[in-house]
Amino acid sequence: MIFTDQLKREIELPNVPQRIVSLVPSQTELLHYLGLGERVLGITKFCIHPRDWYKSKNRVGGTKDFNIKKIRELQPDLIIGNKEENTQEGLEELSGEFPVWISDVKNLADALAMIRGLGLVLDKIDEAEELVSLIARKKRGLGFGEARKCVYLIWRDPYMTVGGDTYINNMLSHAGFENVFSRSKRYPSIALEEIKRSEAEFILLSSEPFPFKERHLEEIRGLTGKKVFLVDGEAFSWYGSRILESWEYFRKFAGQIVK
Repeated sequence: MIFTDQLKREIELPNVPQRIVSLVPSQTELLHYLGLGERVLGITKFCIHPRDWYKSKNRVGGTKDFNIKKIRELQPDLIIGNKEENTQEGLEELSGEFPVWISDVKNLADALAMIRGLGLVLDKIDEAEELVSLIARKKRGLGFGEARKCVYLIWRDPYMTVGGDTYINNMLSHAGFENVFSRSKRYPSIALEEIKRSEAEFILLSSEPFPFKERHLEEIRGLTGKKVFLVDGEAFSWYGSRILESWEYFRKFAGQIVK
């Protein structure tokens, strides 16, 4: 069987994969949702959902610094990675020894295509289609009127935001926001003075990868004079089954910021 991943690479699999290693947290959570159970042998130390998998599955390092020796020991018949979250060099090395399916998710449409693609590869087509339909149903009625201009911060020292070619930027638009740095690419560093001068009304501090806390909120509010909120980074950056929870989070958050 020959499959095509989201980088247009062909992956040949003699059988339905039974020994899977996932190198991407949000895709690990998706595999659990699809009912892969014992077929998933290895995950990263950042694959914290579901909690029972985090405690019981073999951990093969991080998303950028995964341990290839540990992966070899698991003898996977499929490795699932991501263009952005994993290193190109590491994925290329693994591809020389094992089938590697790589996702490339920059928006909601890409995320849904990823779900369908993995459903096909893993013989979970019906489950994947059901999830895609459920995501669409739960999104109905999600609307917030005129978009609110914002800056979304993912890092501190230096401060870093998100550009227009990222999944987070696309999810911001679904949550009713307009990213004032959408003309930038990927994850640019910015100064607080730039934020202060920008048209943004809101500054959103993500819980990941940098764990912004209340003390950072007060500091940035004092330095910029803008409205600052802590937000759940998983709702904006985890694709896959997590999207189901993202829609409800966006609804609740919209109510929070208008109080």
